Amino acid sequence: MPATSPRLALGVLATGMLMTVLDGSIVTVAMPAIQGDLGFTPAGLSWVVNAYLIAFGSLLLLAGRLGDLVGRKRMFLAGTGIFTAASLLAGVAASPAVLVAARFLQGVGSATASAVGLGILVTLFTEPRERARAIAVFSFTGAAGASLGQVLGGILTDALAWNWIFFINLPIGVATVLVAVRALPADRARGLRAGADVLGALLVTAGLMAGIYAVVKIEEYGAGSAHTLGFGALALALLAGFLLRQAKATNPLMPLRILRSRNVAGANAVQMLMVAALFSFQVLVALYLQKVLGYGAAGTGFAMLPAALVIGAVSLGVSAPLIARFGERNVLVTGLVLLVGVLGLLARVPVHASYAADLLPVMLLAAGFGLALPALTALAMSGAEEADAGLASGLFNTTQQIGMAIGVAVLSTLAAARTATLTAAGEPDAQALTGGYHLAFGVGAGLLLLALAVALTVLRPRVTEDTRQMTMAA
Repeated sequence: MPATSPRLALGVLATGMLMTVLDGSIVTVAMPAIQGDLGFTPAGLSWVVNAYLIAFGSLLLLAGRLGDLVGRKRMFLAGTGIFTAASLLAGVAASPAVLVAARFLQGVGSATASAVGLGILVTLFTEPRERARAIAVFSFTGAAGASLGQVLGGILTDALAWNWIFFINLPIGVATVLVAVRALPADRARGLRAGADVLGALLVTAGLMAGIYAVVKIEEYGAGSAHTLGFGALALALLAGFLLRQAKATNPLMPLRILRSRNVAGANAVQMLMVAALFSFQVLVALYLQKVLGYGAAGTGFAMLPAALVIGAVSLGVSAPLIARFGERNVLVTGLVLLVGVLGLLARVPVHASYAADLLPVMLLAAGFGLALPALTALAMSGAEEADAGLASGLFNTTQQIGMAIGVAVLSTLAAARTATLTAAGEPDAQALTGGYHLAFGVGAGLLLLALAVALTVLRPRVTEDTRQMTMAA
């Protein structure tokens, strides 16, 4: 049991989550300043993001399982410490190579801490209503943190310098570690012998790294290039080898029993599609505001702030009671329907848009994310035994990162190709850019409809206590 209250432990976990999520979005706003100061080439600049994504996405599954074996608290503390130290290195970086290396280390630290967060949470809160509220708080930090990062990144970059987007992590990281030492429960470690599958660890980490690398470089090399197909084939071969290894290993790194749960497998599939689709909202809307409507960095962040606020309000105040009343699947489906509406409206946004008439309704409909993510998180963790909680948490975070990488590669490539076609046809820059974004938003809406179909056909509705009482009363 923790030495202090579970709510304090939840606050520590949420703060750690918020710090890593903010870092992912805060960097995108500062990219032009970083390029100008350190002399990045246009191709090299992408590695400020890619180095983090590759390390983060490829290590989550391994880190989650290691949390089950060596202790989730220990992994959270180590990951937060690595992330904080890497943030200091990034802030003082005087060359592109040092900054890219620091960003890779930040990804390692983020993966180590983030992979076990949900695992700690579900063992702390065992009563369904309390767990639903805790998951809502945890989900809010992920859902709203990206939008808040854009606001904070613009303010820090404009008022101080790009270095401060990393320096701000130092006091937060140190405070998180100090409080976590006391607040988090000292879980019983099973020992590496219970799942020390070194070959499996190498296969899954190398496979995910090759796959994410292939995806994030699609825009540069093309989807049908030898580079993309070669690394994609390598990733599939390594991951297939990993699954075969897990089926035969005495102590597998990822016991395949976790995928026998329809809710666990289905929730991860839905998340991958949803996150891929919503890349178009989180990133392309910001580009539309800046490149088409002429907003500045800070102005773009503030323009997207209503989305963060409504997501937070729904996550914290509405999602848990609705999940307790109607069940996770029904709440998830409702959230996905609202998100289809978001991208459907964006697919028709005009070149000369009015913020109040054309964009504010979109920001408010983003409340669907505040419904969908907590419900999806609860479903993904519902089928995991306590001994596999870290693994289930790592798997859920891994599919999130894979979905993000797919969204970045596919939707941005489609938007760029459509824009180039329209420009070649003589369309003005603003119209060509908007046409490219329209295509990406439309494809994103299609991905959400596919996610909705998976949710309706694969996920099993859970009978809640409220539903049971209503049935008995009838």
